[in-house]
Amino acid sequence: MNASLPPKTCTIERLVTVPADVKKVIEGQKTATRRNGRYADIGEMMELQGKEFIVENVYSQSLGEMTDEHARQEGYENLEEYKKAILGIHPGMKWVPQMKVWVHEFSPA
Repeated sequence: MNASLPPKTCTIERLVTVPADVKKVIEGQKTATRRNGRYADIGEMMELQGKEFIVENVYSQSLGEMTDEHARQEGYENLEEYKKAILGIHPGMKWVPQMKVWVHEFSPA
């Protein structure tokens, strides 16, 4: 199905786990999650608090390519707010523009 994508490195159940993020997804404020690995296939279903969400797109992106619009997909006002949140979650992590992440975009099923 996703011949152009490498194998998943984790499972969809681990895609959105932070309670504040789960709340943002349920409320429609968060429509994407970036991860170091690939956690889902396009078309796969994610269930959060009894609600289903479908993964619509999965692609690789470097942190340097992120814009305020991408940060809003993540549920933040702007890129600076997103950066602060991510670096706060991952102590010792540096924001490296060349670093590649996997973007998982989803919507209510």
